[in-house]
Amino acid sequence: MTNIDISSQQAAIDEFQGEPGDRPVMRARFEHNGSPRYMLYTIKRFGYDHDHDFHLDLQLVSDELDEGRETVEAKLQEGDADLIDIDYISTARERAAGAPIVAFHPYGQTVGGLVVPEDSPIEGLDDLSGHRIGVVRRRDKNWILVRAACRDAHGFDPDETATPVESGSKVELTRMLRDGEVDAVLQFWQIIPEIVETGPYREALPMSRLVDRLADADDERPVPVSTFLTSEAYLADHPDAVRGFRGAYRDAVERLQRDDELWEEIGEQLMYEDDPAVVRAVRDRWRAMVVPDWDEATVEGMERLFDRLKAVAGADALGVAELPDGLFRPDLEVEA
Repeated sequence: MTNIDISSQQAAIDEFQGEPGDRPVMRARFEHNGSPRYMLYTIKRFGYDHDHDFHLDLQLVSDELDEGRETVEAKLQEGDADLIDIDYISTARERAAGAPIVAFHPYGQTVGGLVVPEDSPIEGLDDLSGHRIGVVRRRDKNWILVRAACRDAHGFDPDETATPVESGSKVELTRMLRDGEVDAVLQFWQIIPEIVETGPYREALPMSRLVDRLADADDERPVPVSTFLTSEAYLADHPDAVRGFRGAYRDAVERLQRDDELWEEIGEQLMYEDDPAVVRAVRDRWRAMVVPDWDEATVEGMERLFDRLKAVAGADALGVAELPDGLFRPDLEVEA
């Protein structure tokens, strides 16, 4: 366990923030324990934002909910941020409700896993009934995936046969598991190595298997579940900055895919557990889940997953009946 907290992570980022000069500023607000911070740190660390003619103003924020929304989601909608990431089902839900937000680039298959104590009788989805299952919120993508897969493959809805317990944050979710308040948790992928490598816990089922099954994925590239968002106003006013971010993202992903020493630095500067086994596990899972770019085929896979989730779990579970028009913008060209 390290002494890392939000302020120390922010200090590590601020060392490379720099001044914008005459470049357009993109205010990025991301959770202190979310996986995008690895890539965003890399952009700042190597100046990829300035290489692509924009300035990334990166600030880390809480992962707690704000009136039912993730903190970063609230900041974008309230005009306090220009760049966040959330899953595209949440984006669809908010856009359908009138939020002027748009997904302009994929991030990756950022789903979590079902984590249980080592001696738990829970081995898979068909064992969930009768147990208390910790979730960040009932409309979290991981719980939606579990409900859909249970209905599809096992003939029951765990929202009815089990007891979902909302935590409100990833940190609280881990605490609930460790204090025995729940029998299992659906934790986010980047936190799972911190739990299973350092305590008597195991991952019973990664949610990525459910995504691939429900999306009928036959491509080697994973179907992205989370995307980068901006507001329609920022996209209209600063299209070059948005394109520049896509270029900087591409450079950072390429670096993170090959540079093991950079991951060691990230472990020291940004991770709450810098044990080499944890760092390697996070590194390898990040490399497997990240999506460098997208095209129409990628979007079709995302649409197919949504349709399948709606057909099996129902629109009420998703909180939205359709993917609204204008949600995805894969047509933005990345600068050379």
